[in-house]
Amino acid sequence: MTFSICVREEYEDEDGNDQLRFGVAVTTRLPAVGTLCPFASENGAVATQSLVNVELGERGIEYIDDGLAVEDALQSLLNADEGAENRQLHGVDADGAFTFSGEECHGWYGHTEGENYTVAGNLLAGESVIENVAETYADSGRDAPLAQRLIDALGAGYAEGGDKREELHVQSAALKVRTTEDAEHDPYYNDLRVDATETPIQDLRETYRLASDGFDEAMERYQEAMEEDDMGAADDGGDAEADAGTAE
Repeated sequence: MTFSICVREEYEDEDGNDQLRFGVAVTTRLPAVGTLCPFASENGAVATQSLVNVELGERGIEYIDDGLAVEDALQSLLNADEGAENRQLHGVDADGAFTFSGEECHGWYGHTEGENYTVAGNLLAGESVIENVAETYADSGRDAPLAQRLIDALGAGYAEGGDKREELHVQSAALKVRTTEDAEHDPYYNDLRVDATETPIQDLRETYRLASDGFDEAMERYQEAMEEDDMGAADDGGDAEADAGTAE
């Protein structure tokens, strides 16, 4: 009922230091997928789906944060899960990747893995769905923000038929991006959900655009006040600007 992608990327911050970022994005023909499936931290990204066991995602990220390799973390959770054959579970950490699709998942189901990403899906129109997700991400380059490229990857799978249950109209999509960079203010557009819509990719893309614009506007107006820990001054300044505009 779902397809998702987890990725790991290396990059340099503005000071020339090596950093990692992790992302996960997911969509399905059910509401509120963002509450159940995607998990990410500065150490990795995990997606749990099919007959969802949220604990696999929650504890998977906890184990990775504690220093376990993603393969060991997720396999150990599956080993203890009596319903493992109904699950799909995949993810990446700083050094590796893990993919699993239980034999009792509903078709079409399967997964694929690249140098720094994993993709999985079930109840799909066909294998080409996850192939298109993977290829679109792999060919995306690094010019655009990761959140935007994750949406593009989901869009490619959706255009290929996505979740095959066309009779289900209420859909959802979500993404999360985390980084090892110690940024003072996390961008709003790195943790987004569209919980109930008939056009999940379109709405997630628009939500991303608005969140990105809103973050830039907020930083332009309030960054100095936030750095000085004096939001009152920022509010006073904004009111003064508004009053000046009225006077004109």
